[in-house]
Amino acid sequence: MNYPLFSEWHTPHGLPPFEEIKPDHFEEAFIAGFKQNNAEINAIVTCPEKPTFVNTIEELERSGKLLRRVEAVFFNLAIAHTNDQIQALELKIAPLLALHEAKIYQNSKLFERITQVKQTAIGLENDQVQLVDDLYKGFVRAGADLDPENRRLVQKIDTKLATLMTAFGQNVLKESNSFELVVDAPSVLAALPEWVRDAALAEGHERGLNGQHVFTLARSSITPFLQFANDRDLREAVYRAYTGCANRDNAQDNKVILSEIALLRAQRAQKLGFADHADFMLSDRMAGSSASVRGLLDQIWKPARQRAVEEAKALQKVIQEEGGNFSLAPWDWAYYTEKVRQQRFDLDESACKPYFALDRVREGAFAVAAKLFGIRFILVEDAPVYHPDVNCYRVEEADGTLIGLFMTDYLARASKHSGAWMSDFRSQSHLDELVTPIVINCCNFAKSDPCLLSMDEVRTLFHEFGHGLHGLLSKVRYPSQSGTNVRQDFVELPSQIMEHWATEPEVMLQYARHVDSGEAIPMSLVEKLIASEKFNQGFATSEYLAASYLDLAWHEIGEDIPDVHALETAVAKDIGLNEAIDPRYLSTYFKHIFEGEEYSAGYYAYIWAEVLDADGFEIFRANGIFDTATAGAFRQHILEAGGTAEPSVLYRRFAGHDPLVEPLLRQRGLD
Repeated sequence: MNYPLFSEWHTPHGLPPFEEIKPDHFEEAFIAGFKQNNAEINAIVTCPEKPTFVNTIEELERSGKLLRRVEAVFFNLAIAHTNDQIQALELKIAPLLALHEAKIYQNSKLFERITQVKQTAIGLENDQVQLVDDLYKGFVRAGADLDPENRRLVQKIDTKLATLMTAFGQNVLKESNSFELVVDAPSVLAALPEWVRDAALAEGHERGLNGQHVFTLARSSITPFLQFANDRDLREAVYRAYTGCANRDNAQDNKVILSEIALLRAQRAQKLGFADHADFMLSDRMAGSSASVRGLLDQIWKPARQRAVEEAKALQKVIQEEGGNFSLAPWDWAYYTEKVRQQRFDLDESACKPYFALDRVREGAFAVAAKLFGIRFILVEDAPVYHPDVNCYRVEEADGTLIGLFMTDYLARASKHSGAWMSDFRSQSHLDELVTPIVINCCNFAKSDPCLLSMDEVRTLFHEFGHGLHGLLSKVRYPSQSGTNVRQDFVELPSQIMEHWATEPEVMLQYARHVDSGEAIPMSLVEKLIASEKFNQGFATSEYLAASYLDLAWHEIGEDIPDVHALETAVAKDIGLNEAIDPRYLSTYFKHIFEGEEYSAGYYAYIWAEVLDADGFEIFRANGIFDTATAGAFRQHILEAGGTAEPSVLYRRFAGHDPLVEPLLRQRGLD
């Protein structure tokens, strides 16, 4: 057996020994993990004693330790630092893992023991009651109470879906990596801010094109190009490359794959007794139903659409004033919005970027956590990491007590999936002993020296840091309730509420310091940034909501799967989407909903959680954004509580009331 994965890690701080772990090690380790976990499950179901919480539920929580450790390392590498060998193994392992999990959750004898515990257990504590309820629902939703034939069919669907979803994500990564636009026209380069040119040069260097300005489909590359490139044809080319990702009828085309995913999900939902996949997924979320989700989306859509109409008119006016003889198109929106922003607020992003150096922004986020929760982050110099871009921090309470480890991986590279996310190598629990978490934040900022962020990227860093705090400050007994193991439309609350501190003047004046002089950002610039926060919200809200409606459309259909383009067109027409706005994600690269299950029929979760975060931050504003009592209540009832109670209960414990939608509308300037 290979030491790195089969044995306990005796590395400094309990981190995985990345230098010793090779791709060849994983398959054997997964097989051993499956075997060990199967033996543990068998011991539970053959236990001669009457089923109890201790001998059934707690033993389930203890099971799978080796498998969880192997999964954490493998899948974090698969998304953050992959290669051909890992991708091939991922396609092989994904269906095996899905089959393994399906066999556990469809084990009729195990389900019978859980049912008996649910029916007979008395004297359980609140977190234990929640654990039993959630576990019982999980088994039912996996098909444990179906007849053997239908259990077998659901199991087959789960296995096939695992392969398809893995292939979907890999296709998007390959398509994204294959695109590059080399810009050498002096007139175009001259129109780009220096920081955009520097990032493009760095990308060229990474791709072996030294001295060339290279733009890619990464958000950190395409967004500033669309904002500042004065060549409309090039903007259109880049935009169409992005929106056509994995939709080119080549080996990486995702149309057939995503259609099969939608079909299999619909078939599984019907086998499990649900009307459709949306009905299946939403029955286990705060929203509860498609009707509730659509009710919220519709309430916000109307003012957002109207605001977008006004914004489009303003942009078209600029086009005409400049002598343009064309109608506003999607690849024009960011370019002319930047012009209007500069006119209306006298705000040039190029003037802001020097104040948002990556390292200082990160320290700013740490400082907020220190003031709110009394914790501190200490760089660990000797920590083993999987890539040189990764940093590791020891997180402590004010008295020096270890909370956990926090890793940051912020820069884009070809071996890394796009987007931003939080994950962990070890989650917190204290069932038999205290297990401290190892949490990681990943982003995809353009690699340059120094790395300067846009305001949106600053918010992204604070957003993922909020997820990180949810994992770090977890204080639960059972692993399955740890940190971010909460309802999908509740998990974004800690991340989105953290974004508010990024633009608070007293916070920004501390972390936003000029990269060269070290001088604090001028208050006049801070005021302009704050004043512009509600700018372009018609567009921003519309593109997000359009993607949410598209997600629901894919998962409210039955087995009659439509053509991809036809469905996208129908959704846009049904909601009256402005022709100059596309959904934030089109189907073939909509990784949230087709690369995995969690956000399928759940992309709405960001706006659902924004209702919570807008309402919650008003409490902070009323009491003081660093009020210790308010911060303490948020830590206790939201960050520490994990999945120990229903989200609505946790929120009421913190806020003292149910959330209201009006703060969100005010926050976006749509009231």
